Amino acid sequence: MAGKKKKSSYKAADIEVLEGLEPVRKRPGMYIGGTEGLGGLHHLISEILDNSIDEAMNGHASAITVILHDDGSSITVSDNGRGIPVDKHPKFKKSAVELIMTTLHAGGKFSAKNYASAGGLHGVGASVVNALSEEMTVTIRRDGNVWEQSYSRGKPTSKLVKGAKTKETGTSVWFRPDTEIFSSIRFSSELLEQAVQEKAFLNRGLQIELIDEVAGTKKKFKFDDGLKSYVEMLLKKYKLQPVSEEVFCLDRANGIKVDVAFSWTESTSEKIYSYVNGIRTHQGGSHEDGFRSGLGKALRNYISVHKLQPKGVKLTSDDIKEGLVAVISVSVPGEVSQLQFQGQTKDKLNNPEVAPPVDALLRGFENELNSKSATAQKIIERIFLASKARAAARSASKSVSRKVGASRRLNLPGKLADCSSNRADKSEIFIVEGDSAGGSAKQGRDRKTQAILPLRGKVINAIAANSSKIKDNREFTDLITALGCGFGENVRLEKLRYDKVVILTDADADGMHIAALLMAFFFKYMRPLVLEGHLYLALSPLFRVKIGSGPKQESHWAFTDDERDQIIKKAGRKSYQVTRFKGLGEMNPDTLWDTTLNPKKRTLLRVTIDDEEEVNLMLESLLGRDSSTRYQLIQENAHRLEVDL
Repeated sequence: MAGKKKKSSYKAADIEVLEGLEPVRKRPGMYIGGTEGLGGLHHLISEILDNSIDEAMNGHASAITVILHDDGSSITVSDNGRGIPVDKHPKFKKSAVELIMTTLHAGGKFSAKNYASAGGLHGVGASVVNALSEEMTVTIRRDGNVWEQSYSRGKPTSKLVKGAKTKETGTSVWFRPDTEIFSSIRFSSELLEQAVQEKAFLNRGLQIELIDEVAGTKKKFKFDDGLKSYVEMLLKKYKLQPVSEEVFCLDRANGIKVDVAFSWTESTSEKIYSYVNGIRTHQGGSHEDGFRSGLGKALRNYISVHKLQPKGVKLTSDDIKEGLVAVISVSVPGEVSQLQFQGQTKDKLNNPEVAPPVDALLRGFENELNSKSATAQKIIERIFLASKARAAARSASKSVSRKVGASRRLNLPGKLADCSSNRADKSEIFIVEGDSAGGSAKQGRDRKTQAILPLRGKVINAIAANSSKIKDNREFTDLITALGCGFGENVRLEKLRYDKVVILTDADADGMHIAALLMAFFFKYMRPLVLEGHLYLALSPLFRVKIGSGPKQESHWAFTDDERDQIIKKAGRKSYQVTRFKGLGEMNPDTLWDTTLNPKKRTLLRVTIDDEEEVNLMLESLLGRDSSTRYQLIQENAHRLEVDL
């Protein structure tokens, strides 16, 4: 008779209470987006820099200095603002600076009393950076003296010390990120310069000096034309041909402050950078909605009043925004509304009250068009050209779809091992490399929810190939048919047969190359699928390390050489065996399930796009027909390669 399962106890003593800044160290991704790569690391700089920017935005600072120190892993941000208060808080009996640096949700930005608008994390930013820093020192100049206090991992390591006398005011923050939190703590000079330049564009007339001790450079950024200079830089950077020389600039100062600058180009895609209180909103939000809405109304009204609408041409919002390069910056005062973002890292603005003032400002663009009829004519012609091209593309796409659709009803691709579930939201498809890997995956999968589509070797390069070559390629047509949501301009995500589209290749250089080619295809020809978060990469192990022998032998999986070495190191004096997988086909179905397919154990990486134009430029450089940029990239980075002879 089987014994009853013993119930685990669950009492009040089992409840954990994370105090102070412990939640930040426990779950840093909730606050800075991640600890792998450079994104989260540079987010720390943004939070400290934004505090200085807030001083400048509210008229209390005129100059900011950012220093990347020669160790490459520590940063100082200084401003000539008011300086963080150093007197004791009447309730908490601590100095204001210590309270701000060591307590979540402590700051002077919750109301409009001290800051009319602010982009910091509303009392979270500085303390989060402190929590995730191995060392931090804050130096304050105010009340006639220099004050200093040091911290480590969110806790004070010294008292607030009153130092020399000074007539200056301001705050300097030096910090070094924690090696226990981040995979690497070496900052990127390029990303830092980009961030500093961006802040200077957004704050017209503000000077920000960047001292890069690693590169041995000093640069000052100051733009009296603000967003106009930003748009001009984007046109030059991406080598975009403007429809006219005009960069339109509109602004609104009362209530919610709005600044916009934009220009149309001959490009077939739009490029919109949006900000709220100096914070970049990569996924847009209500301010972008207001911009597009108001701009559309202005253009449609101008076309209607001047009777410019050609017969048979139906204008859409896509036609209006094609080729548009725009920067939108809104400042929301504290008394109007507390900012509402989607996610702690502020990727999307949710405040509905921000859209109307932006919409109203852009509707006034009609006056600009009336006063500049020659420029208006060029813009209208550009928009109608986009409309005609889009209609032609839709017609061609429907023709192709009917040819594919006739056979789709009878057969999905023969090599597709489909899942039995009829629910797309519960289904996923793995695109695997080769028939051998496909065989193991088909046997090891969950047949109810997991479909397998094997591809033959390397697919063609979608960046260098035109759409007709894609349509003639068997591997891609099988993939398009299996997914069921269309291709190119005709992608309809509501018809997507699988919620997750997972690229599964060998964990070697060839596998990475195939994965890159597939991602390039999805970016160019099925981009909505990527933008809506349906594309993933599956991580498969490169090594199996068996520790010990006999019944107590344990198997460990390593995805990199470093992980393999760490496993061996932890084994100590125990015997071990290392197996390197040459490919997924070498794994038996059970192993592939345990390591790569099982939703409870596997690691999937979602493929996301922060900046479509940046991705487009990168893919053109790496996979485009012009090989000169690839050659330059190899020349500049060849020294980083480690070759085992």
